Amino acid sequence: MRRETEFKGLDLPEIVFIGRTYDEYKAMFDLTDDVVKNNAILDVPAGSCSFAAISNSMGGKVTVADVAYYHPAEKLYEKGLTDISQIVSSLSKVKEQYVWNYFKDEDSLEKARRQTLYDCVTDMKSNPHVYVPCILPKLPFEDEQFDITLSAHFLFTYSDRLSLSFHKETIKELLRVTKKEVRIFPLIDLKSKRYSEMDAILEFIQSCGWQAEERAVHYEFQRNANSMLRIYKVCYGNMVI
Repeated sequence: MRRETEFKGLDLPEIVFIGRTYDEYKAMFDLTDDVVKNNAILDVPAGSCSFAAISNSMGGKVTVADVAYYHPAEKLYEKGLTDISQIVSSLSKVKEQYVWNYFKDEDSLEKARRQTLYDCVTDMKSNPHVYVPCILPKLPFEDEQFDITLSAHFLFTYSDRLSLSFHKETIKELLRVTKKEVRIFPLIDLKSKRYSEMDAILEFIQSCGWQAEERAVHYEFQRNANSMLRIYKVCYGNMVI
């Protein structure tokens, strides 16, 4: 029997390899280029996002981690192309569940996802040390190794299969490896409903000695996915980062 911490497991067919663009990350997490350049950042689970590739090309210090990185880049590229095609083709049935402002239509979405996949896999081949395999809730990093940790479309999103205890374990691990802030996006599940255990999560964060706030962001593709959870240490709470 598989442990819950394995989530989608290590088998490539069970992994959905898809990602967002650098500009989407800036919008989702309310980031600026200066913040990206001046902080050591971890993105987990990162999938095929191009955030590391673009950030590091500008002088950033971004590390990404994901269970998918146990697999070779060539296989991930093939899997990513398949996943993008399947997801885009299925959107016509649920188009009303998305806000078509950032992307005008399915074609523009597919083009962005394919470019992101290409950028990610190309960078993975050139800078394999940036792409660290991991299985949450454990991370192979030192305490406070990163200034900021980002986590998108995992926690809260898959609340139908990830328990409250798994959420707590994972958040605790994100806090362990982070010096200043953890940012999680979005705060809803796959049905666009707010995570039902959010109050318990906020209490848990406070018990760990951190503070948290919900912050609206200028990004919404999945309907109602327009805010993030900013978790910060009190000593850094007033800093603009």
